[in-house]
Amino acid sequence: MSDDSYTHGQSEFTDRILAEPTADWPVEPGRYRLVASLACPWASRVVAVRRLLGLEHAITLAVVDPIQDEKSWRFTLDPGGVDPVLGIHYLFEAYDARRSDYTNGVSVPAVVDVRSGQLVTNDIHQITLDLSSQWTDYHREGAPDLYPQEWREEIDAVMERVYTDLNDAVYGAGFARSQRSYGRAYGAVFDCLDWLSERLATRRYLVGDHLTEADVRLFTTLVRFDSVYHSHFKCNRNKISEDPVLDAYLLDLMQTPGLGDTVNHAHIKHHYYQVQTNVNPSGIVPCGPVQDWNRPHHRDQLGGSPFGDGTPPTEHVGFADYRWSA
Repeated sequence: MSDDSYTHGQSEFTDRILAEPTADWPVEPGRYRLVASLACPWASRVVAVRRLLGLEHAITLAVVDPIQDEKSWRFTLDPGGVDPVLGIHYLFEAYDARRSDYTNGVSVPAVVDVRSGQLVTNDIHQITLDLSSQWTDYHREGAPDLYPQEWREEIDAVMERVYTDLNDAVYGAGFARSQRSYGRAYGAVFDCLDWLSERLATRRYLVGDHLTEADVRLFTTLVRFDSVYHSHFKCNRNKISEDPVLDAYLLDLMQTPGLGDTVNHAHIKHHYYQVQTNVNPSGIVPCGPVQDWNRPHHRDQLGGSPFGDGTPPTEHVGFADYRWSA
């Protein structure tokens, strides 16, 4: 990797919450709080998995302001600017309570131990997998198996390419410091999208016949693509809406309970265009694009169903209703 290339970096806090009574961090309903930004794709996929599995009552959720300041993520959406459970103004306070010598900054998603106020983990790769595999005793009735044992090898392989060549590569294009670095990331993004379009032309989901972790991880990038990555990050060969296969696939996922209803497009656009002033110095947020998420997709003709033999979540959470004072 040349020194002008962007990389997301490694999660610095990788502790796991395990279904073992003797674990340092044992599974325990009500003990942990998920801190997430609805603007961030990494955090949004944890929010979606938590909802799909019905873990809302086992793990509480804090939503941060999409606009960071010099101290990073803040709880200004809550009365008095204080998280009502953790009693803190900024997420960094939970980081500092755990360890003050971290070097990769304050990031979301973050899982915080309510008892001690300490950060437990910010591991973007492991948190959702553990929600599927370690919290099974608290999954809702009819919850999908997002990480089936018999499909894990294929799911892992698909997710690895999607992460490297799409989830992370759009940032490589957007934050590139040279034409060469940008071109390399741009090429990876569209090679991956072409591969995905071909793969999904004859199958409804990335792996197997129902929704899995692989689809969730792809979804949070695709849903941001036309409004942010296409223009803001210069990934502009084509939009997702201009690829018939990926457009229909994204519509299918947006209309799936537990996925589409966790998306907040206002948070997404205002965060990227107003916070990342190195890419968008004016801070102006584009008015478009106009996106109709209720169009028919006809993906059900390929067979399969979102939840396999399970059922969709029924409780309406209303993530689109989060507002803030810009």
